[in-house]
Amino acid sequence: MIDNIYKKAINKESFKDFEIDYLINFNDIKTLTKYSKQIKEHFFGNKFQFCSIINAKSGLCSEDCKFCAQSSHYNTNAPVYDFIDLKKIEQRATEYKKYGIRRFSIVTSGKTLEQQDIEKLIEGVKIIKKIGLVPDISVGILDKKTLLRLKEAGLSGFHHNLETSRSYFNNVCTTHDYEEDVKCVKDAVELGFFVCSGGIFGIGESWEHRVELALTLKELNVDSVPINFLNPIPGTPYENIPILSEDEALKIIAIYRFILPDKQIRVCGGRNVVFSKTTKQKLLNSGLFGIMVGDYLTVSGFDIESDIEDINANNLKLI
Repeated sequence: MIDNIYKKAINKESFKDFEIDYLINFNDIKTLTKYSKQIKEHFFGNKFQFCSIINAKSGLCSEDCKFCAQSSHYNTNAPVYDFIDLKKIEQRATEYKKYGIRRFSIVTSGKTLEQQDIEKLIEGVKIIKKIGLVPDISVGILDKKTLLRLKEAGLSGFHHNLETSRSYFNNVCTTHDYEEDVKCVKDAVELGFFVCSGGIFGIGESWEHRVELALTLKELNVDSVPINFLNPIPGTPYENIPILSEDEALKIIAIYRFILPDKQIRVCGGRNVVFSKTTKQKLLNSGLFGIMVGDYLTVSGFDIESDIEDINANNLKLI
């Protein structure tokens, strides 16, 4: 049956429930990732992409997402600061460009941004574009008017995670409604942005929740799907949740590749929690299109040099 499901993925056909159940219960990870890699190569060849971020405004977020170190509801000792000096954005973008990073995102904490920070954000987008990188942002929920201003300033990509499925969301966050996130993603898609939206895994969700999220993202027709793995931060409600195994993480990626065959699936947060420096190459053979490199919002990541070595060892072409 796996051959037939693979062929349907290549043809971008929708799966029946029993076919998705088959994938969920398919425990030969090596075979599953072999097929998911072939699907990726069918649509993208040996192309691969690095993206990176800068934490431009940290902490004191009003939302109560149970996984987040930056929520004001929890005591995590995460860094707290207002929107950074634009020179820091310029310096980081210039530094990362040397490593072959293509997409560079300004990330801020909070549900949305105040007007004074939006003005800084617009200038930051212009700086990134001038340096020669593709400017992205991840700044919470924005209205269409603000999104249009950013587009005029040269913004390419808009990132906004749904985090988990609609049916599980209230277990994760109670301070805003899931439909607010969905509308924001829809607006960005309608305005023609390169839209990046995914979720975080290992937060107590079931396989049914994981598939539900994948199908929602498919329906929204986003361009890029970031897969994040929980890093249990002390002080958050999820501090004692066990870290996902490598095999389960690889299975998540593979099943997302089957359901979303032509999307730019990438692994971002938590890569260095689930995988070690000696095992992270497994990700390059799992069906991924890209990875986030460098540091994350409040924790350090792998050194970029080692990621470049992995890319070269697997004959992948950075774009």
